[in-house]
Amino acid sequence: MAAPPPSGEQIELTLGDQRVVVTSVGAGLRAYSAADRDVLDGYPADAMATSGRGQLLLPWPNRIQDGSYEVDGRRHQLPLNEPERENAIHGLVRWSSWTVVEHAADRVVLRHVLHPQPGYPFMLELQVEYGLTAAGLTVVVSATNLGAEVAPYGAGAHPYLAVGAGGADEASLRVPARTVLQADKRGIPVGSKLVEGTELDFREQRPIGSAQLDHCFTDLDRDDDGLARVHLDGTTLWADEGYRYLMVFTGDGLPDVNRRSLAVEPMTCAPNAFRSGEGLTRLEPGQAHRATWGISALPA
Repeated sequence: MAAPPPSGEQIELTLGDQRVVVTSVGAGLRAYSAADRDVLDGYPADAMATSGRGQLLLPWPNRIQDGSYEVDGRRHQLPLNEPERENAIHGLVRWSSWTVVEHAADRVVLRHVLHPQPGYPFMLELQVEYGLTAAGLTVVVSATNLGAEVAPYGAGAHPYLAVGAGGADEASLRVPARTVLQADKRGIPVGSKLVEGTELDFREQRPIGSAQLDHCFTDLDRDDDGLARVHLDGTTLWADEGYRYLMVFTGDGLPDVNRRSLAVEPMTCAPNAFRSGEGLTRLEPGQAHRATWGISALPA
């Protein structure tokens, strides 16, 4: 018997010339193509996701300093899965098995119950829906607090958008953000500044050039429909008002993604929000949170 793929069940969605592959491990987004063009810098079916490719970041995105935080006077300690920086990173469900609860040709819904555990003694029902329309891919992420205590919560996603043969250096980027968070060498925010007049001002679309991006942008300008839109060559990533932060990463220093694509990560809260409270959601017992983002492969 052949071994199953490292990323679990491969769930294919199609609509016209669009094709998506979602994995049951982590409910991640492994591949997306449209009109024979790779929209994502994904990974093969016989490999693990590396560098966060296509993964959902729940119940927090990015980092928690020292993996330590407090909720209502109680201190919690998470495993440090970014040991070189002594942080807890990208949540608890990236390697968990999710259950398919609905599946059609152009749509899938996956569910996972995050049970209480050391460092996060809260219970969440998590659900993600991937759906294709003529306009592209839509991703709806929701969480419901099944426990009896307030649960800290944040959501994020980690797609790498594909660019041309020239890599990130030759790609043209627009990020509709007025403010960028300043981080220390551990990736923990220590302040913020306006992007105006700096090399991080991408409010007008322009080439990335040699800029090394590993920055969290906020104060997002939104279109009349309430969506913030990032444009990268012929791809648009959009996020609704539930996502107030965008992490943009050129992958410098990571051999598998080093400037060959661009991670654009919608996040509902800031890095280190479990400690700082910036953008953090406090889910009351029985309360639900829902946020939506998506990708359009149409010309920007």
